Amino acid sequence: MIPLALLLTALLFGGMTLFSFGFAAVLFKTFDAPTARRGIRGAFPHYYLWVIANAGLAGAVLLAVNSMAGTMLIAIALTTIYARQVLMAQINAATDAGDTGAFKRLHGISVVLQLVQIGAAGWALVLLG
Repeated sequence: MIPLALLLTALLFGGMTLFSFGFAAVLFKTFDAPTARRGIRGAFPHYYLWVIANAGLAGAVLLAVNSMAGTMLIAIALTTIYARQVLMAQINAATDAGDTGAFKRLHGISVVLQLVQIGAAGWALVLLG
């Protein structure tokens, strides 16, 4: 059970880190801004589903191994549901309305949430080590 928990948690941490710090940067370096924005907007729903599924599965496995780490990953899954269903819709609505102030505020919230989630996934790995 521990090797599976470790692999799932490492996959979550690595995937979230790569998406957050690599994917957007590559899109904006490779494509013009409108194309890159469309790419990111199209990728986020899928990314969030992947995080929800991976964090939920890893959390369920971890509950049997380390309850603190498991609870942290379940929290990642739950907060990602919020990010996908509520926050992402608000960000898209602000963008569509041209409300840059609301976009910046909401995007800032999503960035902080993502960084906290990455930190929690990393901490879960440390707890398994």
